[in-house]
Amino acid sequence: MNPRLKQITKTECRKEILQGKKASVMKNTGIYTRIYRVVKCIPKGRVATYGQVVFLAGTAGHARQVGYALHSLPEGTEIPWHRVINAKGMISSRSEPASEEKQRLLLEAEGICLNEEKKLRVNRSRWHPGAKKTGL
Repeated sequence: MNPRLKQITKTECRKEILQGKKASVMKNTGIYTRIYRVVKCIPKGRVATYGQVVFLAGTAGHARQVGYALHSLPEGTEIPWHRVINAKGMISSRSEPASEEKQRLLLEAEGICLNEEKKLRVNRSRWHPGAKKTGL
């Protein structure tokens, strides 16, 4: 794992987001590091869109950077990259088709199921930072 990534607790993450600090706490770090910190906060059984991640990282309007950042993660990373989906509630296409299937399997293992069109119910499983934990 990248030594520049600081382990943050869920409480710290929630505080950063709720206090509107987004990137200000992390202003001296790169965009990828800020993206990774946000993605690490997405709880098991929840998803976030590329746009949502980039907004929380403090760089709204650069959703493609999330894709680039997640693509650059090493195999076996602890960062839950599979919890990031596109705005349509679907797994985005990749240059490596096997990774789409891997993402689907990882999401299903967390109780997030996709329908026949490979779409999930975003409203049901979307991550809402700061919201109280509720069942699926």
